Amino acid sequence: MPATPRPHSPEDDLAFLRAIVEGGGRPPMTLAVCYLAGGLLYGLQCLFHVGQATGLIRWPDLANLAVVVGISATFLAILTWAILRDRKDGGAHRGPTASRTLSAAFSATGMANLAVIIVFGVGAWRDGDFAIWLYYASIVFALQAAAWFVAWTLKKKGWMLATALGGWVTAVALGVTVREPMIYLGICTIALFLLFALPGWILFNDARSKPA
Repeated sequence: MPATPRPHSPEDDLAFLRAIVEGGGRPPMTLAVCYLAGGLLYGLQCLFHVGQATGLIRWPDLANLAVVVGISATFLAILTWAILRDRKDGGAHRGPTASRTLSAAFSATGMANLAVIIVFGVGAWRDGDFAIWLYYASIVFALQAAAWFVAWTLKKKGWMLATALGGWVTAVALGVTVREPMIYLGICTIALFLLFALPGWILFNDARSKPA
């Protein structure tokens, strides 16, 4: 005869709320790698475009395309490795409620980012205006800022709040400079290194750490 489930006590409810507020657990490796590799690789791509815009890099069109495709291919390869590692570890992030909530927030943000890319990509192609496409980066940083604010609410780590505020400022700055290519590229380059690669490095170290 199956055992009767133990009713929840006030102590259980307090422990549940404490888990939400205080957090704990390791972040998923996939999330860490998305930020670290994405920030580094696409930050380097922005630097490459800065070199093109200033005339320092004058390569054939095929070579330029190879660089762009190579960066995306490298990112996808690294991301695949991270996903496989997470599965091998049995989903280290499926523990404390705050960690699971944090992972869900960033997954939802990723879904929204994909929709934004499709909408602005189609709009730019339809209207023949490349500036429309550039607006997508502003929206992406705004969505990331919202996700990091959720992370700060759950974890109460200062660097998460700084990342959220930095993402908000970057979103506004990119949105008002889409007609100023050099300024836009400069902002995007700095933001990718500071707001993607740096938080990704912090998450990567946490993901590699042994669980308490």
